Amino acid sequence: MSTTVRTRYAPSPTGFQHIGGIRTALFCYLYTRKMNGQMLLRIEDTDGSRFVPGAEEYIVESLAWCGIDLDEGPHIGGDYGPYRQSERKAIYQKYVQQLIDAGYAYYAFDTSEELTAMRERLQAAGGSSRMYDAASRMDMRNSLSLPADEVKQLLDSGAPYVVRIKVPIDEDVKMYDEVRGEVVINTKQVDDKVLLKTDGMPTYHMAVVVDDHLMKISHVFRGEEWLPSYPIHVLLYRFLGWEQPKFIHAPLILKPDGKGKLSKRAADKLGFSVFPLAWKHPIKDESSSGFREDGFFADAFINMLVFMGWNPGTTQEIFTRPELIEAFSLDRMQKGGAKFNFEKAQWFNQQYLQAKTDEELADLVLAAAPDAHKDADKTLVTKAVGLMKERMTFVKDFWENALFFFGEPASYDAKVVRKKWKEERIPLFKDLENRLGKLEEFSGEKVEKTVKDFIGETELGFGDVLQVFRVMLAGTMSGPSIFEMASILGREEVVCRMQSAAQAFDAMKAEA
Repeated sequence: MSTTVRTRYAPSPTGFQHIGGIRTALFCYLYTRKMNGQMLLRIEDTDGSRFVPGAEEYIVESLAWCGIDLDEGPHIGGDYGPYRQSERKAIYQKYVQQLIDAGYAYYAFDTSEELTAMRERLQAAGGSSRMYDAASRMDMRNSLSLPADEVKQLLDSGAPYVVRIKVPIDEDVKMYDEVRGEVVINTKQVDDKVLLKTDGMPTYHMAVVVDDHLMKISHVFRGEEWLPSYPIHVLLYRFLGWEQPKFIHAPLILKPDGKGKLSKRAADKLGFSVFPLAWKHPIKDESSSGFREDGFFADAFINMLVFMGWNPGTTQEIFTRPELIEAFSLDRMQKGGAKFNFEKAQWFNQQYLQAKTDEELADLVLAAAPDAHKDADKTLVTKAVGLMKERMTFVKDFWENALFFFGEPASYDAKVVRKKWKEERIPLFKDLENRLGKLEEFSGEKVEKTVKDFIGETELGFGDVLQVFRVMLAGTMSGPSIFEMASILGREEVVCRMQSAAQAFDAMKAEA
């Protein structure tokens, strides 16, 4: 096998990309780029009955959003195509026949009724209900149990059949995983998997081995759930006389409590997505949000995802893409499952958001502005973003929490008004309004000094003044520094809002 690192991401277009699949692609990508190799996309669409229209396009778009660039694939081309298994049907028959001729595979003519009867018989005897293996195959209708002339007659007559691998009897299959080390599984636990279906299409097991060999794949990255199929693939490589790639099985992504694999259903209950992009099933009444549509930056999503099964061995958590490629290594991948932590995912996004300049973030905020604020002043938005971004996790948070920068409050915190707006204090707040209106330099520093001097000269406490002042300007008690906010709004706007709020407060008190 070539010393060049060649890897593949090989999803099935039978649904939409779970973050577990994207993480496999990410590990594959980081290792490939670190080793200056090539990575390809192969679409494993041999099961036409489960094909979902649009799924392949979703896969390609998801990888592109994540910045996982590819060297070969169905949408790119390359020297080892076709890159859709459905377009490679003619390739597999040769190797299936090679296995049959060498005695490593056989024809099976069993009907669905006969297979059901076999499973029920095995189950009644206290065994597995699914094993078509060395212990049961001689009781079935196949080319091992039937006379040769009957087998020939069945084949000549066009009788439907599948081709199964002939798994050795009671053999310890020794396998090596780059993360887990040596793995040993006895063939008593392995059934004679179907290699070729009745429609002439290969199953996953046959196609993946043939394609990985012909495409010169050196390293296979896949999820831990594929470990049970590892013996079949090792045997196929041996039977076909091929050197096998190195295998890397990534750990499962678990639910936040660590109890079981993270599924869409579990994530829905917990209020987050398990898909990189939003999707809607073209046939079924199913849909889901995605990390992109929920407001995550692609780099933050990737940075979060890589820690689900890998760590750098240091305390560093925020990585640029080049830093991730440089730091990634197989020996830092973990064996055990990785608990998904949505709060940590949000934290990653917050770090990336806060690392952006005010100008960069203002452009993003304006691009996401609601219709009423599409034409908001860029300078005002930039200043407001600089004040708000420490309180933001997503770009959308700005428009949910900072509308007070763009117009007088539509309502006021009634609790503060009832408690703090007293008739005897109205003249005092009028005095504060006048003081602020006379400021020549309306900076946050000058506003703060003016307000604090005012408090020092009256009998009012800080809470009595600052809470009312904040509600006058923003309508709510939440928000950034009231002095910096006032500076951004400007002297005329602050005075105008104080006047409007005083009138509204009086009306609210009168209604109470």
